[in-house]
Amino acid sequence: MTDRSPQIRVTAMPADTNPYGGVFGGWLMAQMALGAGSLASRVGQGKAVVVSATDFAFPGAMAVGDELSVYADVIATGTTSLTIAAEAIARERNGEATTKVAQGTFKFVLIGEDNRPRAIAQTLQTRSG
Repeated sequence: MTDRSPQIRVTAMPADTNPYGGVFGGWLMAQMALGAGSLASRVGQGKAVVVSATDFAFPGAMAVGDELSVYADVIATGTTSLTIAAEAIARERNGEATTKVAQGTFKFVLIGEDNRPRAIAQTLQTRSG
């Protein structure tokens, strides 16, 4: 794992499990959306809403009590959109061992005061583009 900072950290609780007792993949996806959304709002300097979520994979499992860290990076920009790759890493509760438990891609559209799509700042488009 690199020295990058997570967008969010959260502990998996018993209510976050599936019928088999493992952490529910839908909960992982929701945490990833929250982390990616935080980055989208910060980079886009305003309201950003998710319009698609794709390319999910769940290469590992995590247990109740494990800490989940969500990392996110802007991988593409459009006129009004940001595409963000998210990665979820679990750290065991009583140690330092980590496991990549999920990854996926989110597309966000920036929304203006009128609740309609707004253009990304030109400096961001040039830098990413």
